[in-house]
Amino acid sequence: MSQPAGAPTIGLGAHWYRLLSVIALLALWQAAASGLADPALLPSPLATFEAGYEALRAGELLYHVGATLARVAVAFGLAMLIGTAIGIALGRSPVLDHFFNGWLVIGLNLPALVTIVLCYIWFGLSEAAAILAVTINKVPTVAAILREGAKALDPALFEMTRVFEVKPLRVLARVVLPQLAPSLMAAARAGLALTWKIVLVVELLGRPNGVGFQIRSFFNFFDIASILAYSLAFIGAVVAIEVLLLQPIDRQLGKWRRA
Repeated sequence: MSQPAGAPTIGLGAHWYRLLSVIALLALWQAAASGLADPALLPSPLATFEAGYEALRAGELLYHVGATLARVAVAFGLAMLIGTAIGIALGRSPVLDHFFNGWLVIGLNLPALVTIVLCYIWFGLSEAAAILAVTINKVPTVAAILREGAKALDPALFEMTRVFEVKPLRVLARVVLPQLAPSLMAAARAGLALTWKIVLVVELLGRPNGVGFQIRSFFNFFDIASILAYSLAFIGAVVAIEVLLLQPIDRQLGKWRRA
């Protein structure tokens, strides 16, 4: 089928644009690094990639990135489950929404650093305290997004389920979740970006491994090339999660809208 007139060209051309964007970014980085009197302040792309390769060859890069990804996965999963349940409850119940709205606003505006420090003080410098701190910071964001999505659910579909006496679990699976798919994906993307940033702070303040821990160590030695190398490696891992996991899930969830 021919593409409508005026529609944006998507396909091979889009990949070339992305490649050109990466090349332009590297060129700008190289120009900025070359313009500084002290290359240690901003290492060139080549120096950064060399530092990353050395860490990869030594096994340290994969170990610390893996530790961070494990924390991100656990905290992200817990926050999505808890935040989704809270968001749906608030969106479907005006009483609960009015009662807990202030709590949600406080949670959204509570600084992550405060939560992390308090969890470490109350529960010690443990893995559980680290995961709890990240989860607490992520839940309000998920709940706020899902609350708005739950408020927009089609009431006619719920009326039909009542008429035909559809079981609650089937209503959740066939009526609620498909309509909430856009909100779930928005919460997942926003939550993933927020979660890994908070995890780095958690690791920097009180964990013995992970990307955040390594960045603190490199800061002590003023090793900017290694800081950039670890940061780029982890950003690459998160981008891979977006492309290989979130985007396919988004397309799968959106099939019912295009049917």
